[in-house]
Amino acid sequence: MTKLLGTIAFAFLLQPLTAQKQNYTDSIRSLPPLEVKSIRVSEQAPFAKTNISKAQIALNNVGQDLPFLLENTPSVVVHADAGIGVGYTGIRIRGTDATRINFTLNGIPYNDPESMGTFFVNIPDFSSSVNSIQIQRGVGTSTNGAGAFGASVNLMTNDYNPKAYLSLQNSAGSFNSFKNNLVFGSGLINNRFTIDGRMSSITSDGFIDRATSNLKSFFLSTTYWGDQSSLRLNIFSGKEKTYQAWYGVPQELLATNRTFNPAGTEKADAPYDNQTDNYTQTHYQLFYNKNMMGNWKWNTAFYLTTGKGYYEEYKAGVDFSDYNIDITNKTNVPADLVRRRWLDNQFYGQIAAISYVDSLNDLTIGGGWSVYDGLHFGTLPYLANTLAPTNYRYYDNDALKKEMNTYVKWERRLTKQFKSFIDLQYRFVNHQMNGFTKNTDLEIERKFNFFNPKMGLTYQARNVFYYTSVAVANKEPNRDDFEASVNEQPKREQLIDWETGLEFKKPKYVLNANIYYMDYKDQLVLTGKINDVGAYTRTNVPKSYRAGVELQLKYALSKKYITTYSVTFSQNKIKEFTEYIDDYDQYTQVAIQHKNTNIALSPSLTTNRTFNWKPNDKLSFFWTTKYISKQFLDNTQNESRILDSYLLNDINAHWTILNKAKYTMLLQLYANNILDVQYAPNGYTYSYIYDRTTTTSNNYYPMAGRNFWVSLKIDLK
Repeated sequence: MTKLLGTIAFAFLLQPLTAQKQNYTDSIRSLPPLEVKSIRVSEQAPFAKTNISKAQIALNNVGQDLPFLLENTPSVVVHADAGIGVGYTGIRIRGTDATRINFTLNGIPYNDPESMGTFFVNIPDFSSSVNSIQIQRGVGTSTNGAGAFGASVNLMTNDYNPKAYLSLQNSAGSFNSFKNNLVFGSGLINNRFTIDGRMSSITSDGFIDRATSNLKSFFLSTTYWGDQSSLRLNIFSGKEKTYQAWYGVPQELLATNRTFNPAGTEKADAPYDNQTDNYTQTHYQLFYNKNMMGNWKWNTAFYLTTGKGYYEEYKAGVDFSDYNIDITNKTNVPADLVRRRWLDNQFYGQIAAISYVDSLNDLTIGGGWSVYDGLHFGTLPYLANTLAPTNYRYYDNDALKKEMNTYVKWERRLTKQFKSFIDLQYRFVNHQMNGFTKNTDLEIERKFNFFNPKMGLTYQARNVFYYTSVAVANKEPNRDDFEASVNEQPKREQLIDWETGLEFKKPKYVLNANIYYMDYKDQLVLTGKINDVGAYTRTNVPKSYRAGVELQLKYALSKKYITTYSVTFSQNKIKEFTEYIDDYDQYTQVAIQHKNTNIALSPSLTTNRTFNWKPNDKLSFFWTTKYISKQFLDNTQNESRILDSYLLNDINAHWTILNKAKYTMLLQLYANNILDVQYAPNGYTYSYIYDRTTTTSNNYYPMAGRNFWVSLKIDLK
């Protein structure tokens, strides 16, 4: 930490040359900060993208997690362990899960550096502090953090709010779900300072049995605005306690007991009441933006993310040798125990960029570095001083991951209609893992050097915008993938993404069409194979691809009626791979060859249709329909291992009760899944051979049927 603070101080001593004396106040305060601009793409960039404004975020921001606010954007499927969008949630874009989607908060990486996962449950209600979101589907442009293998999602909180404000929102929903938050801003103080903040609480019983959530968070941002520079400090934190709902509902119970939760049921008399996940995550972000002489701008940001927590489990009939405890000659040894698996980590680094903009060129040179230091350990809290000493750890493994990247992005206007785009990124990753939970003596160190070029061309006329691009992305394996011997270590994954699109605008409608072909080499997928250290890990498959067409239409029937529609047709295939099934009769695995099969959890058709009726300035109604075609639970394209297709209908209404100069009052009503459809957007499968019979176990994560939310929001201006 001392080293990090010293680096910050040194960086400010080496600021670029001060600009000539000009008044840049408006551009510093009103334009998007460079840390956001450098990783987002412009409206004329050659990539498939969706921009979501603060007003659009507010339409659905009543208590559910961030993925559910993105649910109605193209090619998106969302799911939730607890079944209602509170607690642990997930998102897939073009069939790609969140471990392959690059998430950044104000340009700073958010994906967990080891698992690549994104856990917005750790920063609940962060959406209430977000001013805009950009989703880039496909590889997109270079960004910081994990490689984008399906999409990038950038969230921006850094905004300029010159007027004081106070907002109070209280929401209530089905299953005893509640959200309460207070959002405030000081406005401009002495023409130099602004302070913005938020405090939030979200609680829910969940749709699934015992899938409770108790979530707390805060956000604080203070900024100094100079004429030619700005200095901003963000501090935000979240604390979550959720009852585990990770295991899904077995297929045989889905029709009769959709809310079944096996977590905690190893306890004989009743489910264990503290089978919970507990985690606190805090973010510190320091940004410095500066206008330099001429058309140059420069920024740097330092960040530190700390996290610590555990999940607690009741385990019955344990073998104490698994916990490195010798019970020889000991009496009154319990048959059961409670264990905690801890993660204590910190993630820190720096991003920086310098940009030059004139009438022909938009050039950005940037990069960053980061260090992740994570400690994994397990404790037995209720055996202290009996079978185990105080503070006993039955495993203790640390991990260190270092990363560095640099990039150059250049948009060049070639003619009045044509513009070129080129983006060159170099990324270095060094990952060290000193033991795993089940293989404490396994030590792995891997280094990766990635070159990720991207280029494209755009054409823009009066009503027509056309683009074409090709982008290369490389990605390192996740932590779990490395749990193998030296001879079975996974290779990096590579993706070449081809995109071409057309947008046609008229006063009453906008039509978008995008065609993509995402060509994967050595993609890591689950095959059922057990490696030589006894772990189920993903395996590189030589060739796979995702290809599709995304269509979007926005049509204004009149001033009162607007409809939007998006549809994605896709094909997602693995050209060849080997499936492995455990054979308990022979104590081995059976290999089965497959060719040209569908990639798991990748629907071939997704559609969204929203109809908006606004009879007057105070009332607005939305009717949204979403269809997801069937999905396979694994990569074998086996019809007995599927998620059924589903069609959802949601209705929400917004009523501005009061709209005065000093305050407004907004009432929002939501009726989700109004036709009470029973559906499950996520699941997993496992097959094995016993007594010469193959058995397949499918498990699902069902969502709630018809459910409701109501929200009252009061804004003081």
